[in-house]
Amino acid sequence: MTSDRFGCGLEAVLDLVSGKWKLLVLFHLNGSRLRFGELRRALGSVTEKMLSQQLQQLVADGLVTRIDYGTVPPRVEYELTDLGADLSEALRPLCQWGTTNMDRIDSISRSRGIRPQSAPEETLHDQKKPTTHIQP
Repeated sequence: MTSDRFGCGLEAVLDLVSGKWKLLVLFHLNGSRLRFGELRRALGSVTEKMLSQQLQQLVADGLVTRIDYGTVPPRVEYELTDLGADLSEALRPLCQWGTTNMDRIDSISRSRGIRPQSAPEETLHDQKKPTTHIQP
């Protein structure tokens, strides 16, 4: 089924993932369930307010699930929905293209006066899955 709202599939995807941090959130949540702080550290320089807004939008759009454990202190984790995981997998070739061409992209960015952000030092994909009661 096609929509009259979008001219092509890429327009539809961009409607869901527009925003500076959404693609990186999808990347870091691929195969992982992360708490807010873990995700923020993985992203680097994102503010709490911006990450919170981006996560709320991704949850509202059905790409990410927010898992609230209903504990005190609060414990909330995020993971990809099936739709989000499917999109994240589709982004793998784009990520590979960026990795392959990173030196050229860096050179182009520098010539425009844009400084790339530093990469986070930790990889958080080896987190254990919770076994407590989950409220979607």
